Amino acid sequence: MSSLPTLRQMQYFVALAETGSFSRAAAASHVTQSTLSDAIRQLEEIIGVSLVDRSNRSLALTPAGEETVRRMKALLVDAREMVDAARASQVPLSGRIRLGVIPSIAPYFLPRALPDLRRAYPDLRLHLREDLTRTLLDDLRAGRLDICLLAFPAQTEGLATEIIAEDTLLLAVDDHHRLAGRASVQREELADETLLLLEDGHCLRDHIRAVAPGLADRQDEEIRASSLTTLVHMVDNRLGITFLPRIAVEAGILSGTDIHLAELSGAPARRSLGLAWRKGSSREADFRLLSAFLRKLAVEPVPHRPAQDVA
Repeated sequence: MSSLPTLRQMQYFVALAETGSFSRAAAASHVTQSTLSDAIRQLEEIIGVSLVDRSNRSLALTPAGEETVRRMKALLVDAREMVDAARASQVPLSGRIRLGVIPSIAPYFLPRALPDLRRAYPDLRLHLREDLTRTLLDDLRAGRLDICLLAFPAQTEGLATEIIAEDTLLLAVDDHHRLAGRASVQREELADETLLLLEDGHCLRDHIRAVAPGLADRQDEEIRASSLTTLVHMVDNRLGITFLPRIAVEAGILSGTDIHLAELSGAPARRSLGLAWRKGSSREADFRLLSAFLRKLAVEPVPHRPAQDVA
C-alpha cells in the first residue's frame, strides 16, 4: 500500500502556504525550521511532485502545490470536525464551537443569550470572534470558524443557513427633528435628509441602503461611523438621521440620549438574523439545536424554518 501524507505534514504545508515563509511557518507550527523543511520534502516525496518552487529567493508554490494546499485545507477541516463531533457525540452541544458574530449583533444579542446557553449546555465551549461579514464568511469556508451568526441577506452561497429572527430597522432622529414624536414615517418624507451610515464593509450599511435607496444615494460621504454607538451620538447631536436595529434599541443603545424612533410606513424595514455553516458539516445536528435555542431568545422570533442550502 502506498504511503499517505500525515495530518502533521499537511498542517506544516498549509502553514507554509499561508505564511509564505519557512521561518514564519515553523514559528506558527511551534517547530524548528529544519523540522518543517524536512516534513515538506517528505510530503513531496510521498506525493511525487514538487509543491514548492525553490528556484527563486521568494517562496512560491508550484501549480501542483496550489491545488494540493486547497485540498489539504479541506481535509484538515474535515479532520477537525471529525474530532469535535466524536467528542461531542455523547452530549448535545458540547465541546468546542467557534462562532463568528458581526458587530451589529454581538454586543446586543450575545449578553442576553450566552448566560442562558451556558446554563442549558454547560459542556459547550464557545469560542467567539467578532468581525465583519466578509471576513467571517472567509474564515468559515476556510475552516477557521465552525458557524457564524449573521444578518441576511448575505453572500452565503454554498453554505447552509437557518433564520432565527427578524430584526426591524427603526428610523432614528434627534429630539428637535421635524419628525420627532411620530410613530411612523413615509419614505417620501425623508427625501431631503442626511443619512448617516456605518463605514464600508458593515452589512448593516448595505441593509439600510436597501431600505432607503434614494436617500442613501444622497448621503454625506464625509460623515460615517465605525460603530452603532457612534451613529447614535451623531444623530443625538443633530448631524443627520439613521436606522437602528431593534435588537440594539432593546439592549439600551439609546440610554442617555434624546433620540426618537419611528417605523417606516408600508413595507417593513427589516433584516433577518440567522446562522450559517458549511454544508455537510459533521456537527449539523448541533448547529440546528443551537439555531432552535437562539430562536427562543430572539427579540422578534420567527416560526421554525428548516436549514436552507443556498445555491
